[in-house]
Amino acid sequence: MRARSTELDKPGGPARAAGAAVAPSAQELGAQLCTFLEPARVLTRLIDRVAFSSDASLYRMLPQAVVQPVDIGEVRQLFRYSHEKRIPLTFRSGGTSLSGQAITEGILLDVGRFLRAMRVEGGGRFLRVQPGVIGGQANQALRPYAAKIGPDPASISVARLGGILSNNASGMCCGVAQNAYHTLRSMTFVLPSGTEIDTAAPDAERIFLERDPRLAEGLLELRHRILNNQALSRRIRKKYLTKNTIGYSLNAFLDFETPAAIFTHLLIGAEGTLAFIAEAVLATVPDLPVKSTELLLFRTMHAACAAIASLRAAGAAALELMDRSSLRSMETLPGIPEGIRGLPDAAAALLVEFQWLDQSAARQEAAAAQDAVDALDLLREAFLTSDPGEQEALWKIRKGLFPSVGAMRASGTTVIIEDVAFPVEHLADAALDLRRVLEGHGYHDAVLFGHAKDGNLHFVLAQGFSSTRDIDRYRRLIDDVVHLVVERYDGALKAEHGTGRNMAPFVEREWGREAYAIMQELKNLADPKNLLNPGVILNPDPAAHLAHLKQIPEVEPEIDRCIECGFCEPQCPSRDLTLTPRQRIMVRREIERLKEAGSDRKAIAALNADFPYMVLDTCAVDGLCAVTCPVKIDTGSLTKRFRQLRHGLLAHRAAVAVAHNLWMTEEAGRLALALGHLMEALVGETFLRRMTGGLDAVSRRLLDEPFWQWCAEMPYPQSRPLPASTTAAAAIYFPSCVSRIMGPLPGEDRGSNTMRALVEVAARAGIPIHIPQKVRGNCCGVPFSSKGFDAAHRVALNHTIERFFTWSERGHLPIVVDTSPCTYGLRTARPHLSSENQKRFDSLTILDSIEFVHDRLLPSLPIMRRLRSVVLHPVCSGMKMGTTSRLVRIAQKCSERALVPPDAGCCAFAGDRGLLFPELTAAATRIEGTQATKQEHDGYFSSSRTCEIGMTRATGRVYRSYLHLVDQATRP
Repeated sequence: MRARSTELDKPGGPARAAGAAVAPSAQELGAQLCTFLEPARVLTRLIDRVAFSSDASLYRMLPQAVVQPVDIGEVRQLFRYSHEKRIPLTFRSGGTSLSGQAITEGILLDVGRFLRAMRVEGGGRFLRVQPGVIGGQANQALRPYAAKIGPDPASISVARLGGILSNNASGMCCGVAQNAYHTLRSMTFVLPSGTEIDTAAPDAERIFLERDPRLAEGLLELRHRILNNQALSRRIRKKYLTKNTIGYSLNAFLDFETPAAIFTHLLIGAEGTLAFIAEAVLATVPDLPVKSTELLLFRTMHAACAAIASLRAAGAAALELMDRSSLRSMETLPGIPEGIRGLPDAAAALLVEFQWLDQSAARQEAAAAQDAVDALDLLREAFLTSDPGEQEALWKIRKGLFPSVGAMRASGTTVIIEDVAFPVEHLADAALDLRRVLEGHGYHDAVLFGHAKDGNLHFVLAQGFSSTRDIDRYRRLIDDVVHLVVERYDGALKAEHGTGRNMAPFVEREWGREAYAIMQELKNLADPKNLLNPGVILNPDPAAHLAHLKQIPEVEPEIDRCIECGFCEPQCPSRDLTLTPRQRIMVRREIERLKEAGSDRKAIAALNADFPYMVLDTCAVDGLCAVTCPVKIDTGSLTKRFRQLRHGLLAHRAAVAVAHNLWMTEEAGRLALALGHLMEALVGETFLRRMTGGLDAVSRRLLDEPFWQWCAEMPYPQSRPLPASTTAAAAIYFPSCVSRIMGPLPGEDRGSNTMRALVEVAARAGIPIHIPQKVRGNCCGVPFSSKGFDAAHRVALNHTIERFFTWSERGHLPIVVDTSPCTYGLRTARPHLSSENQKRFDSLTILDSIEFVHDRLLPSLPIMRRLRSVVLHPVCSGMKMGTTSRLVRIAQKCSERALVPPDAGCCAFAGDRGLLFPELTAAATRIEGTQATKQEHDGYFSSSRTCEIGMTRATGRVYRSYLHLVDQATRP
């Protein structure tokens, strides 16, 4: 569905090697790449390239093409093409880089799209990964072995192993000993020459010397030079006693003796500038499950830093330092402990955590840990807690610091996060000096925090780059930071985020001329044509950090707070089809940026032409992006805004008319399903699918609107009579309109009825429920809202809330809803209600059936029989309401084994998206469907009929409401 060519770009775009020919246009480049790559994986349209033009840093560069290789062979071909055409290559895995490492004006290789293989080896002692594996997924695979990977960056839920390795990322507990450099066991890499080396092979060193003798012998010569320079050797050893990712990992020359071993460890932290990391085997570390945590409040920064030594000696796994500005940025947020409010201006905090393998070890060492805390001079008494809820609240303070600045920044500014390291013994003085530097340049709202155990400090600030004055202010700040870190404290300009573009001009200043010369020779040995990620790590331009700065125009308020971090991307249903939430926002900003420049109408027209399908039509508006977004942006709200603008006045009036007469829609829906199945019986499913596909094509061409496409998984119509229920009820049961229209799926018992199942289960539990006879024609309004029909949404909602108030006896009885998306839509209805209905709403108790069954019914129900194994699909609305754990517990009680696929997420059926754009559901469910069908199970269950259709389509297994599982398990 994604056209791949464009005529927009002029020749000469990407950075070029000296003497190279004029670069081809994006269209010409794409045509050439398609001679050896599948066209669907060569992205040259402007909208695709804009979507990959930024990472989580303050930089932006428009690539000439984005390609998505599937194996080493294709990477080797791309290396050959890059050398022939002198076009730079840059690797990108997750795009969460904070220093501009994952962007380029050349060819961008999106290695996170397909290279996602992972295997646990050695009983959990090792993990074999490709660069596209997300760190959090790696830890999830290791959880059954009580193990995890060593690096633990704050972005581990979204950062991929390619970036974690290439940046030598660390984190809060990782320190130096457990980073990627020290936990690496073997690697398969591909050199720009095309040479592939698997260092685990017994003849790896011989192959390296034979196939690339210039590089292999050059590495040995550099090692010899370093060993013969005692001063340089001592400096290298000293630099790597603490966190340090500035420049190349020169410690590899001292730690290893052979070319392959040296080069493998040089690739850790090399930011894709030397070779391609195709696969790595990492040694895992124990995942210590028993934890004790506390927030320690000190009168001054000096007092907090003075406590580091004793807490480290007591075994603290994490020591997170926060200055008063950090705490102030968080103190008004809900759930923040009262103790941090009203602290003196000089105060500081340490978040300390101790970790143990088991309760026995904790009992032996917890007293010493508490004694170390008790010996400190604190603003308030502190007690280490092992309560998971309290620990989560404490970590919320630390993890919320970066997004707190992002949320508060002015529109049109970019969030910048820098990380430096100081000798731990000087951390207090350095932190105060750094604060003075920030305030001296007017960054009074900057927050300062970091991994105190390692002397690592982060500072976060908001900065605009719309004028030369803004840029000069930032330049002066960086100059002073460099002077402070390098000249005054001999620290590290980059501790864990990688050198990137912002510190590349200062590598020589920190390391000195001799070390820098070795780095230059290393780069020349591995990449003599300087085509791999040029400008990153080594850059002779003293002002390189001021080029390609990201300018963020103001657009819609729903998305202005976006910091383009990419945390939303792994959750997005359309991530492997069109765009992610971050990319949708970037495209919207690019359109506005071009409009403000007023210079490229052709580019604006191209983006606007692709905008409807790429941005609007294939957004599932599931809201899961807001769950993982640091500043809680629901990109679906932007989609709804634009969908609303797409509809004409007549369409809005028609939608309101439908909302006033929803009973007719119900009848029409049942009739359409009945006629569809009748026609399917007469002409066959294939013919009917082609016919509706043809109608879809005609409708799109003539009306610019899609048409529902028939599929084999379409349900039969629900029987019209409602199940009998008692009026002497403990709760009111509101069957959603979906439940009232859609009956059993093909392959399901034709007598299956979800409404009857809930009524009978409740009766068995002695908690009868009542279905009002006038329930027909009432709706949560979600179908209107998701399509952008706001007025119709309000009509439907207000009508239903009025009925709820009456049925519930003015709020006396709870309302139980059987479809989770409808429950969520009703629970979040208040802003869309009239003032009178808001009062009624406030008196109501609206329960999802999962909550009702788990909390009220199951405790009173004997389990008569259990299925052996079941699979669950938690719907996105259930995730947002926090009911997934209850659904799992229900299934566990009714079966011997309940499985939630590791990559379960939104199925993207999204009301009717799955019928209008079936490719969206197919893309969203591909991985989950594979995981769900690795072996056969006795049942497949969810809590939304439309989601069940989508998962049935994805797996070929019939998904049913979990209520049937409960009914079957409790039936006498």
